[in-house]
Amino acid sequence: MPEMSDAQNITETAEPSGGGGDVKVNVGVAAIRAALKTLPGGPGVYRMIDADGQVLYVGKAKSLKKRVASYSNLNRQSIRIARMINRTRSMEFVTTHTEAEALLLEANLIKRLAPHYNILLRDDKSFPYILVTGDHDFPQVLKYRGARNRKGEYFGPFASAGAVNQSLAVLQRAFLLRTCTDSVFDARTRPCLLFQIKRCAAPCVGGAGRDEYGELVDQARQFLTGKSKAIQQRLAGQMQAASDGLDFEKAAILRDRIRAMTSIQARQDINAANVGEADLVALHIAGGQACIQVFFIRGGSNYGNRAYYPAHAADAEPAQIMEAFLGQFYSNKVPPRLILLSHKLTEPVVMTAALGERAGRRVRIETPTRGAKRGMVGLALVNAEQALGRRLVESASQRRLLEKLAERFELDGPPERIEVYDNSHISGTNAVGAMIVAGPEGMVKNAYRKFNIKNTAMTPGDDYAMMCEVLTRRFARALDEDPEHQGTGWPDLVLIDGGAGHLSAAEQVFAELGISDVAFCAIAKGPDRDAGREKFHLPGRNAFRLDSRDPVLYFLQRLRDEAHRFAIGTHRSRRAKQVERSPLDEIQGVGGARKKALLHHFGSARAVAQAGAADLEAVDGISKALAGRIYGWFHPDE
Repeated sequence: MPEMSDAQNITETAEPSGGGGDVKVNVGVAAIRAALKTLPGGPGVYRMIDADGQVLYVGKAKSLKKRVASYSNLNRQSIRIARMINRTRSMEFVTTHTEAEALLLEANLIKRLAPHYNILLRDDKSFPYILVTGDHDFPQVLKYRGARNRKGEYFGPFASAGAVNQSLAVLQRAFLLRTCTDSVFDARTRPCLLFQIKRCAAPCVGGAGRDEYGELVDQARQFLTGKSKAIQQRLAGQMQAASDGLDFEKAAILRDRIRAMTSIQARQDINAANVGEADLVALHIAGGQACIQVFFIRGGSNYGNRAYYPAHAADAEPAQIMEAFLGQFYSNKVPPRLILLSHKLTEPVVMTAALGERAGRRVRIETPTRGAKRGMVGLALVNAEQALGRRLVESASQRRLLEKLAERFELDGPPERIEVYDNSHISGTNAVGAMIVAGPEGMVKNAYRKFNIKNTAMTPGDDYAMMCEVLTRRFARALDEDPEHQGTGWPDLVLIDGGAGHLSAAEQVFAELGISDVAFCAIAKGPDRDAGREKFHLPGRNAFRLDSRDPVLYFLQRLRDEAHRFAIGTHRSRRAKQVERSPLDEIQGVGGARKKALLHHFGSARAVAQAGAADLEAVDGISKALAGRIYGWFHPDE
């Protein structure tokens, strides 16, 4: 008798609906076969859904019928896919005209739904660009992020805001372009400091006419599109002519502009002389993890790079990871004309067509094997290998710390998610609670949360009541969203900055909510707030200290300090917003323009409050009725 496969061992079976009670059919396979009956044979996207309505997997296919049919035979699947089929209870489909359209739709759905069995690109923030505006006679140069719906020319993307700021500083020094807003530009009556330090041509006050400023803008465009050498040669000729004419001030200005352009060219760590516009995408896999480095080449210059760590199954092939990454990465970005890869794709024609459709023009995908392009990809590959090495070392170190933490606190295992809570206020005002999150990969900053304290009945400054409110709001919502505690949003350990009283407050909240499977601990500062002498309070245990040289203690101090930093920053931000608010903001009928007119006329909100109704009426834009309303706001008893 043949041995039963692992895939068969994990299946869930059900009686077929049409009789034959001796035959067992896998529930997931039955759902897939039911969907096959009316499935078309053309291209499209399919979704596999579990009993709770959660999407397990999103896939695309040239022929939906053939691809879905491949899931109906459980014996041909890997363990992971067999588990996915076993959990499937229904399927949904979207037909498309072409396979390229299906690929784009698949990428969008994966990003939006984050299915458990797909390769996921988790960090996909938008990139900043440099925008030379086109809606003003004197264009402005600025950093821009978001939908490209403002009129003008966009240059980028840049890998980071720092790279954009660096380039903007060069553009200011080299081309003297304005960075001020249109409203500031229109209101200027004399040059600003940037003109004094030779960072702007001061077109706002006639320092440069429209034609002269337009020439500077054209030079900046050429520089951003890779024609810097021609500009440098032209400026060098002008500098020499100015020097020969004994106009040394002008020659010095031109010299500084040339130096600014040279400085950014000298920092290129990838020789992109033969490539005007391209993205270099290099993949390295080690230790069951993957790192993808993306370098942005624009105008022959390196605009920076960024590392990504897509989540994937241990048995995922490099081509699968690369294809999933490209589809999701370019779903909200315009692909360049050339994409250079370290690994070949299994379906390069489909990916090329999809990205070309996304860009609205031809896109080439190449995997170079020799020459300068291969050298560029090789350098990107070295960066990917080094970045993944650093991440694996940090991850291993973090994992060891978590194992030791579990040992010290007698947890069931190393915590995957730690939540740390702290409060901040001044005499009870502007009270806020803060939550930070840490895990095996370090701080999870996109999971941080802040809570504005809403309970007005509590005694101002009651730290215990504030902590009760924060924990109640956090875990009541968690229970509502995931009552079975199956998701990744539930913590394995809750740390509270405080002592025995805070521990009691947490015990009360968890008891009222019926939560018994979350470990929690309060960290009390040592005598005289001495770091290294913290006391740890856990339910059912006497308070204890850790050795001052214990790395677990240092780790917990870092977590506590990060929670404190986040809480203080949130509190200060809220307090600053309150300070910035004016009493005039509360008066109906007083908008921005009238508020500005009142402040310009009286000098301050206090002077407005002290003014008589007739004085208020004398302000431009303030009618007699509105003057009476403003006066009545500040003098309700009258």
